[in-house]
Amino acid sequence: MEPATTPDYSYLRQLVFDRSQNVLDPSRDYLFESRLSKVLRNQGLSRVDELVRKLRSQPNPALENFVAEAMTINETSFFRDPRLFELLRKELIPALIAARQHARTLRFWSAASSTGQEAYSLAMLLLDSFPMLVGWNLSIEGTDLSAEVVARAQAGRYHRIEINRGLPARFVVRYFDHVGEDWIVKPEVRRLCNFRQANLCGARPVFQRASDRIDVILLRNVMLYFGQDTRSTLLAGIHRLLPPDGILVLGSSEQPGDLSLWAPVLAGGACFFRPRQAT
Repeated sequence: MEPATTPDYSYLRQLVFDRSQNVLDPSRDYLFESRLSKVLRNQGLSRVDELVRKLRSQPNPALENFVAEAMTINETSFFRDPRLFELLRKELIPALIAARQHARTLRFWSAASSTGQEAYSLAMLLLDSFPMLVGWNLSIEGTDLSAEVVARAQAGRYHRIEINRGLPARFVVRYFDHVGEDWIVKPEVRRLCNFRQANLCGARPVFQRASDRIDVILLRNVMLYFGQDTRSTLLAGIHRLLPPDGILVLGSSEQPGDLSLWAPVLAGGACFFRPRQAT
């Protein structure tokens, strides 16, 4: 049996793009072998070319989704980029609290939330630094393409290595229960977070109601893998969700592109974006 060929990899790259809009460079075709190993085992297969042959011979949307999810990068950690969380604590969230005194509602979205560390970091920040929010309607939405990482986020269970990446010791003591070799997020933190599977670039918007408004959107280190048209469409949808004083946070090397819609703000060594009103 011949190993996977260039046409096989081309087919898989197109499949991943169609399902997730992730653009995979041909120079990284070798990643298919390792990242699809679990998919191969679950299908009773041993080689990538066998998987491609199966996908070509019979449409299987569920299997196609598994392939796209397996090729998604899920790098994350607690309080990733401490400067951002310090800016949220010192300036951005206090300003939002002052502006929402009557509505008493704050809503956050961790887009591409992976295994949940970003969303839980926000929840711990709110609980630790803003006791005046007791009685407010607080919600942190976490969405990700991968059903597997969403399930891990919902479980809120982390290994020692994950806990040691960026999580202050006092937060471990206060907000986690130690069970065997793992740490489990306590209910008071979990109740602020809702995780669900969603495709940022799917035909249906992640948030569909015309009344949906989100105060802070973290879309970090995601658009690096999208083409320009996909980025523009995604950011136009996100612009609709943010109120005039809302906050969009991208990765440190990412820009929103259309500065007629976004005003960059540099503060505390971190950058975020305010939505401009469309003209």
